[in-house]
Amino acid sequence: MFIDNRLLIGKTKDGKELMILPQMGNRHGVITGASGSGKTITLKVMAESFSDAGVPVFLADVKGDLAGTAVTGEVNDSIQKRLDKLAIKKFEAKAFPVRFWDLYGQSGHPLRATVESVGPEVLSIMLGLSEAQEGNLAVAFAIARDENLALIDLKDLRAVLAYVSENKDQYTVKYGNITPQSIGVIQRSLLTLENQGANHFFGQPALKINDFSATEPDGRGIINILHAVKLFESPDMYAAFLLWLLSSLFSNSPEVGDLDKPKLVFFFDEAHLLFNGMPAYRLKRIAQIVKLIRSRGIGLYFISQSPADIPDEILAQLGNRVQHSLRAYTPSEQKAVKVAADAFRANPAFKTDQAILELGTGEALISFLDEKGAPEVVEMATILPPQSKMGAIDDLTRNKIVNMSALAGKYDEAEDPESASEIIMQRTETKVAEAQAEKEALLAEKARKEAEKAEAKAERERAKLEEKERVAARKAAEKAEKERAVAERERARRTTPARTTKSSSKTLADRFLGNVVGSIGSAAGRKITNKILKDLFK
Repeated sequence: MFIDNRLLIGKTKDGKELMILPQMGNRHGVITGASGSGKTITLKVMAESFSDAGVPVFLADVKGDLAGTAVTGEVNDSIQKRLDKLAIKKFEAKAFPVRFWDLYGQSGHPLRATVESVGPEVLSIMLGLSEAQEGNLAVAFAIARDENLALIDLKDLRAVLAYVSENKDQYTVKYGNITPQSIGVIQRSLLTLENQGANHFFGQPALKINDFSATEPDGRGIINILHAVKLFESPDMYAAFLLWLLSSLFSNSPEVGDLDKPKLVFFFDEAHLLFNGMPAYRLKRIAQIVKLIRSRGIGLYFISQSPADIPDEILAQLGNRVQHSLRAYTPSEQKAVKVAADAFRANPAFKTDQAILELGTGEALISFLDEKGAPEVVEMATILPPQSKMGAIDDLTRNKIVNMSALAGKYDEAEDPESASEIIMQRTETKVAEAQAEKEALLAEKARKEAEKAEAKAERERAKLEEKERVAARKAAEKAEKERAVAERERARRTTPARTTKSSSKTLADRFLGNVVGSIGSAAGRKITNKILKDLFK
């Protein structure tokens, strides 16, 4: 209850009111206790009180029984008996302004984030990666950032991982060693994450973290309830999601200094899951966020079974403390009780460790910060009953609240803008087309060369044939010429002797007559002699 500008959480037997001062609400807090000891009631009372104080609240509903905060409570006999015991006279049963969220978009407004905004560190927690595998994932993120490959959803991350693995040789010098084995493990882990429904979480439109910091027109802070029943079935996913929210709140909230009340109060239920197996370097980062985020007006409240579930460096920063009963049957449980007792400023009226074991349901040890920021002496008190309904609500009521919300429709439809997977596909298609074109060009060049070679060969064959034909023709001509010459000589041989004999006879006769005439010595004698000789040789 919010009374006199203070958050009344419980009262002692002697009527002392135990209240959280609004200006100390961002000094963080812790609610611990065994199962069934009343932690959920305390969380609910705190959330209602912060809402009435005008402080928006975020909490995760892992069992589904916090949804009743949106419905007016009922003052039954049990509640009335507690009110009478606590002497509460101004108690009002009422509903509170609630917005329902759901990673899977089934029982509230869809809650999405881009892979890029979640980052390799938180994603490694979701995937359960080793340090070496986380290093390979970080390299993939760095390459995607440097090459403007937007990581929106899981298919984008898958595409980038495959792309990096295929081209690892060109990235090794700049980004470090990339091992296909680690990339393969990450891809398999992503498949497991998808099977858990994480593909509903990664995408757009992404959550605007400031939507958690809204108030109603009447000044009350809106209580943002994450329906985490299904999400809690995957503890690693649940823890990583809350760590992402914490990191996002820190990154997107400006410094505001000390305020009269927080801008937002964030409850981490089942907080032990946040720190299970967390390496030292990551724990150091979370501790730093817890320390610095209060200057940004944000209060963090961790809920778990034992203070021992929360690392000392974080527990030391949680000023507002509520401890419900613990059981101590084993040495480790007894140690946890001692740790819880030592976390309080002792009250001389009782032994803190003994009181923790004797607390009844709905009772708690409480120590809040005073106006100077110092822890008050621990008191044994009874927690006030919640003003809203305890338990789940029906789907009709839930859907009505979701549809009447100012955010109705803002995140309903998933978007799929051009991102890494499309860009890499285009690159691959371009590369394939270029390779095909290059292959075709090589084939065409090969075909051209083969055609030129074939043409040259044909040309040589033609020249060779023509030369052969010329030689054959020349030989034929020569043969014909020889045959003609032979025939000519043969003809000449057959005809030449007769002409030669006659001609020779005439020549001899002329010579003989000349000699005779010469010897005769007269013209008349020569004529007579010629005539005689001509007649003689006819």
